[in-house]
Amino acid sequence: MAMHRQGRFDPKVAIIGAGISGMVAAKELARFNPMVFEATDSIGGVWKHCSYRSTKLQTPRIDYEFSDYQWKDRRNPSFPTHDEILDYLAGYATHFDLWKNIYFRSKVVEIKFIGANVTSADRYSLSGHPVWEIAVQDHLSETIKWYKFEFVIMCIGKYGDVANIPVFPEGNGPEVFAGTVMHSMDYCKLDGEEIRRLVKGKKIIVVGYKKSAIDLAIECAAAAAKHCTMIVRGLHWVVPSYSIWGLPFFLFYSTRFSQFFHRTPNQGFLRSVLSYLSSPFRRGVSKFIESYLAWKLPLEKYGLKPDHPFVEDYASCQMAILPTDFFREADAGRIRFQKLPMTGGRNWCFYENGVLLNDKDDNVTKLEADVVFLATGFNGKGKLKSILPEPFRDIILDPSSGLIPLYRGTIHPLISQMAFVGYIESVSNLHTSELRCKWLSRLLDGRFELPTVEEMFANTREETEVMKKTTRFYKRHCISTYSINHSDEMCRDMGWRTRRKKGWFSDVFSPYGNQDYKEDEK
Repeated sequence: MAMHRQGRFDPKVAIIGAGISGMVAAKELARFNPMVFEATDSIGGVWKHCSYRSTKLQTPRIDYEFSDYQWKDRRNPSFPTHDEILDYLAGYATHFDLWKNIYFRSKVVEIKFIGANVTSADRYSLSGHPVWEIAVQDHLSETIKWYKFEFVIMCIGKYGDVANIPVFPEGNGPEVFAGTVMHSMDYCKLDGEEIRRLVKGKKIIVVGYKKSAIDLAIECAAAAAKHCTMIVRGLHWVVPSYSIWGLPFFLFYSTRFSQFFHRTPNQGFLRSVLSYLSSPFRRGVSKFIESYLAWKLPLEKYGLKPDHPFVEDYASCQMAILPTDFFREADAGRIRFQKLPMTGGRNWCFYENGVLLNDKDDNVTKLEADVVFLATGFNGKGKLKSILPEPFRDIILDPSSGLIPLYRGTIHPLISQMAFVGYIESVSNLHTSELRCKWLSRLLDGRFELPTVEEMFANTREETEVMKKTTRFYKRHCISTYSINHSDEMCRDMGWRTRRKKGWFSDVFSPYGNQDYKEDEK
């Protein structure tokens, strides 16, 4: 994409990454004339580089739009394809004149901290003193240029770039397999003809059972694979649509009323008592949804019904919308399932002709394959640690939880003059990132001050405890069951109204979305 820059002055802010978080950060902090470093040749992040040809958004488009830039066809009930999302993001960049700030094919290879003399008064302000040095490598010339900035916003995301590859003992890994082994990230780079040559008439194995694995299995079936076997280690709830027994899904988790019954960080004694007393109601809602899914989908037939409550998947942002044809392909025998026990050791490995599976009784099952796809996720934390300088890479994670302790989902209490956007999840990650960038912009403007380091850590610890009590999958750092409360806190910091809707009934019983968080300046 073309770049043009006119009238640049010394920038104060660097943004690393031009995915959705980086784009909205560039827009919200435009008055600081940020430099956005993007390692690839395009915007979009995972929507450009880690999406399959069939990948669609998991929500309707009106639930995935910027507060100040609507979809042109926002009333279209279909879920947008990844191409439509990329077009929408390009329109956003053009509308707000963001192209001039983006440096494509500019990979950040090193960051140095030079702000040892930063005082407490200078923390999270633009005082005119550089704090960071950033080394940027040009993709074409491979030359490296150093820049100095007062503030850095990390928007490199949790997904993409660094594949999470399983480790095997010597003699049990992909090297002994006579076929092809490929991570889902590399599959995304193939064109249609390459996919057909790789898959058509072949025996396929997909390792995984989350959204990317499900989409990959569907694509293999559509590309005329002989059959595709999904190796399922961890089960998660899947839903066919956003309707449960005829009721809209938002009624269960996306209104103030529904979220009132869930735990929230720093909720106080009375709210804690109410939360405890409402636990039967929470379980009842989860059971109600589970009953519909067990009736609607052949989960029992294929052994795909999870043992844990539905709410635990929703609270960890792991609920997936099923492609329409998924179980139709399974009924036709083109998609198969092989469950693995959740044991502490490695329970599968490669052999010359495919994959060996070990059950809890050490019985061995052989699965023959021509191609094995690893839909095993990404190492987002490792990617982040690799780019941070010492000593920050050693303190970025909370050792007790394994999470990045981010106050308001944005600020690490021990890292001055740096913010992290896109590292917590919710139902709409676009909304989550945009509101945090609005909040960050006002922080740098001096509209409000942060609490002490100790108070910020206390807040993040409380948030972690809430997630731990809500779901066993808390390490995904998802705020979906208390997202409105989280937004309320940020609105209070910015001096905004917390009640964003007109009328008490709508505020209590209608779902909250990004359009509710338009500018609210005094």
